[in-house]
Parts: sequence; C-alpha cells; structure tokens
Amino acid sequence: MSRWRPPQPGSSAIITREGFDRLKQELDALWSQQRPEVVRALAAAAAEGDRSENAEYIYRKKQLAEMDRRIRYLSKRIPGLRVAEGLPADTAKVYFGATTDLEQLDSGELFHYRIVGPDETHAQKGWISIDSPMARALLKRGLDEEFEAELPQGRTAFRIAAIRYDGTAGKD
Repeated sequence: MSRWRPPQPGSSAIITREGFDRLKQELDALWSQQRPEVVRALAAAAAEGDRSENAEYIYRKKQLAEMDRRIRYLSKRIPGLRVAEGLPADTAKVYFGATTDLEQLDSGELFHYRIVGPDETHAQKGWISIDSPMARALLKRGLDEEFEAELPQGRTAFRIAAIRYDGTAGKD
C-alpha cells in the first residue's frame, strides 16, 4: 500500500478583523519578544559545554525551531488573508461572521456557532471554520429554515433558531 495521499485542499483566505489583529500580534510577539529570549537561553545553554548531553540546549533548539516554523507560517499567511469588514447586505441570512443558534431536530438540543476563517477556529467558543461541513450547510440559509449537515456521527437535521452579526439579531 502506498503512502501517497493527494494534497489537502487549501483553506479559505478570509478572516475577521479581530482574528487578523490577533495573528499580527502573535507574529510581532514571537519575533520581537519570545524569539530573542529563546536565543539568549540557547546561547547560555551552548556555553555550558558538551551539547550532545545538554538537555537545556536540546530543548531550546527544538523550541527555537518550532517558533521559527510558526513565524514562517504567519509571515506567509498574513499577507494573503482578506479581512471581511462590515455586515452582509442581507443580515437575515447566514454568511461569514454570523453567530447562529441551531436546534437539532431529533433531540431538541441547542448549539451556538460562529462562522469564522480557518485561522481563528476555537471549538470551546463554538467558532467553526467557513470550510467546515456545518458552515457550508449553513451558508445562505435563513431564520427558521431546516437543513441537514454531514457530521462525523452521520447526517443530522437542524433548524436555525437565531442569526446575529456583531451582537445584533438577524431578524427582520
């Protein structure tokens, strides 16, 4: 059996203003604050002598490599991102940046999701990527509309109970 796998599809290059600012702050902090500290600690560990058995040196070297990898990723990703500003023309429908309350039809359980860019997803907050199956199923749907989404546990039916943008209700 071959190990070759087709390349993953590229993620969407859209992001909220808050997410964009957060990524820029992370890059600035990595480059100007955290990396110089790690370099100083690495130099101090290297000065202790034998590097082959120096745990501090090995740890700092790996830490610096991970940090440089993240800096490279952010340096390439940030310029290609498109910031979604303002509200959509029709706030009664679900688009990027919407916060939705969904009712699962078979159980009556409520779920809260916000559709964000792939670089700012956060499962605990209910922020899902616009590239996710749930977000794709939600897009362009209106209030009280029923739909099905393909989830890991199978096809599940939902009803849109509320749509909000920046804290405002999407009801007309």
